[in-house]
Amino acid sequence: MTKPRTTVLLTGATGNWGRATLRELSSRSDRVTVLVLSLPGEKDKTVLSEFSAMENLDVVWGDLTDYATVATCVARADVVLHVGAVVSPLADEQPELATRVNVGSMRNIIRAVKAQPDPSRISVVGVGSVAQTGNRNPPLHWGRVGDPIRVSQFDAYGQSKVTAERELVEAGLPKWVWLRQTGIFHPGMLEIRDPIMTHSPFGGVMEWASVEDSARLLANLCEPDVPDELWRGVYNIGGGEGWRLSNWQLQTAIGEAVGVKDIRKWYDRNWFALKNFHGQWYTDSDRLHALVPFRQDTFEGALCRAIATAPSSVKNAGQVPAWIVKHLVMKPLSRKPRGTMAAVRSGNDHEVRAHFGSLQEWRSIGDWSTFTPPAPSRTPSYLDHGYDEDKPASEWSAIDYLEAATFRGGRLLTEDVMPGLPSAPLMWSCGSGHEFAASPRLVLQAGHWCPTCTADPAGYRRQAEHNKFLAQVVDA
Repeated sequence: MTKPRTTVLLTGATGNWGRATLRELSSRSDRVTVLVLSLPGEKDKTVLSEFSAMENLDVVWGDLTDYATVATCVARADVVLHVGAVVSPLADEQPELATRVNVGSMRNIIRAVKAQPDPSRISVVGVGSVAQTGNRNPPLHWGRVGDPIRVSQFDAYGQSKVTAERELVEAGLPKWVWLRQTGIFHPGMLEIRDPIMTHSPFGGVMEWASVEDSARLLANLCEPDVPDELWRGVYNIGGGEGWRLSNWQLQTAIGEAVGVKDIRKWYDRNWFALKNFHGQWYTDSDRLHALVPFRQDTFEGALCRAIATAPSSVKNAGQVPAWIVKHLVMKPLSRKPRGTMAAVRSGNDHEVRAHFGSLQEWRSIGDWSTFTPPAPSRTPSYLDHGYDEDKPASEWSAIDYLEAATFRGGRLLTEDVMPGLPSAPLMWSCGSGHEFAASPRLVLQAGHWCPTCTADPAGYRRQAEHNKFLAQVVDA
């Protein structure tokens, strides 16, 4: 007897990760039907035309912020892979749009699942970002789920994903998982020319993952052998040890691959921020791979593939005189709105402080003659989460919640606490007096705290005066 196909609703199918996921799912046509919800614009239609011969694909043209459309699609699905989002740099330019789409779409999906006769029939995979935990420069570059939620200033995308994660974790759905995606290495990266490039500190780090491995992960989550223990959890996606690079390593590796002898001749050292970006090496990314194996790529192999498919302008970048790239490409880029040098030249004190600490610190950066390639420690380190992490969630009680609240400079307001109910919402108060509802799972396991304070990155230093949990990373 032939088993029925699993119907997968995929959002964000026209992005880099979405397209790679469609390619992966197309090879599983014997057991998967793919339902894509996409905007009806010409750009999206052109992208999806690549898949016109895909026999297990059905495209619905519509908007993620339209509940009726979302509900119709969800009703047909067994698995929802919610990849669709407004991401940076567009999210930085249009923060209200980022919130409306990234948060609104998550709410629509949750509402649609709850409206089904049997919500447990549908698995929901939500996608977050390493941006949720913000800047983690060495020596605080090792991280894990449960570390403080701390979004960099001016990062509307990161803030929207914090809110969307909270919505899913607290929704009470029977079967969900939230995946904090790291930097995705894909061929299109080699062609990025946006001021956001100048936000990445040379000394920062990222544990990358290839777009192919990321697609394989999503496709594997649609298979029937996904272990039950995966669900109702938050995980970091990362490629593992071989993908743990400093930002300087990434720069030089790409430069060498396109024939650039000395990448330093492309720009001045002080064009790049010292902080206020995001990135970590993970102590816990192997956990997701152990539950749902997906890693097959190496960084070197992915870079070779990217170079092989790159346009000639990229492949031959090393043949262009460095001064031309520096003065006609990189310098103008740094001076565009959102570029670091635009902030310095305009005297925007808020942006200068965010990226450099102060104008004086920017002036003290120095030139390449004093530069030392960063060498972050490869020995994992761990932040204190403020409670007994050896105790399983099924044994959590009021004392664990009191300890966690005190470590965060706040209070547990709920007096009658039932033990062993990590998803039950409780009332809390932060050190600034804001009262809010949150489950122990959200606070203890996912690292959330007061939503009002989290939405105020400029106030993190002040908050850290009474929040020991946040104080561990406020200077990262």
